[in-house]
Amino acid sequence: MTSTLSGPARATNSGPQPLFEGQAGTGRQILVYIFVLVPFAALIAAIPFAWGWGLTWTDVILGVAFFAFTGLGVTIGYHRHFTHGSFKAKPWLRVLLAVAGSMAVQGPPIIWVADHRRHHAFSDRDGDPHSPWLFGTGPAALAKGFWHAHMGWLFERDLTNKQRFAPDLLADRNVVAVNRLFPLLTAATLLLPALLGGLISWSLWGAVTAFFWAGLVRVAVLHHVTWSTNSICHMIGERPFKSRDKAANFWPLAILSFGEAWHNLHHADPTCARHGVKRGQIDISARVIWAFEKFGWAWNVRWPTPARLARIAAKAE
Repeated sequence: MTSTLSGPARATNSGPQPLFEGQAGTGRQILVYIFVLVPFAALIAAIPFAWGWGLTWTDVILGVAFFAFTGLGVTIGYHRHFTHGSFKAKPWLRVLLAVAGSMAVQGPPIIWVADHRRHHAFSDRDGDPHSPWLFGTGPAALAKGFWHAHMGWLFERDLTNKQRFAPDLLADRNVVAVNRLFPLLTAATLLLPALLGGLISWSLWGAVTAFFWAGLVRVAVLHHVTWSTNSICHMIGERPFKSRDKAANFWPLAILSFGEAWHNLHHADPTCARHGVKRGQIDISARVIWAFEKFGWAWNVRWPTPARLARIAAKAE
């Protein structure tokens, strides 16, 4: 059985258009280094920082709140809605999801979607932007592959062709507007926790600790949770469904990734709105989509009905 892309992801991968649209300039590469390495440095410094100056409940609550808002912006917005068309949404909800995803500091929505659609079009083959299997299967090759899949690919200069992989988003004025606001939203995701921390504690130090924990450290943790889906979930785990690649379920990441770590079903059926389809597989993103549907904010949700799962199982035989 081979996994098939449908909806927006399938429609954008046809035709003779080139895979890349050029190379990133030096300025963009410098920004990538800053937004990847600075939060990571904050994560490394987190323990001695906590020991030396303390961590407050305000920092924890703000960190969890911003982690959930921005993380769900990626999993529900960037991934399930914009990339795969797992459900349709009201215009205001589309904008909110694009804003929330942008505040995860993982790139503007159109670039993120183009990269991810390319990932599915060439999953674990040449052309996949972040497969861990591109260098071989020996220990050294897998170590290199893990680094590449986890974060090394971010530093490459080749730019995915947005016209080929995301023409629908390029034609959406609202998404294009949010895309242009990415620098401002990046600043907001770091400064808003500081502002709230300062106001709640009514102190400059409260603003500083909130900036560190709910800003930098929260961004770094979310980065590595998302990147682990690219690396770990294509290397180890269970594969109850057959797909054309090595996508696997890695249960320890299920909660932190809001259900994205149930990665095997996703690659077997990319447009499905729920990834954790078996009993006990908690999928927070799917539950939020369910709530959106109940409120009438989302519709045409592609749920994993028994008939849909039976078709996937039949293809795997």
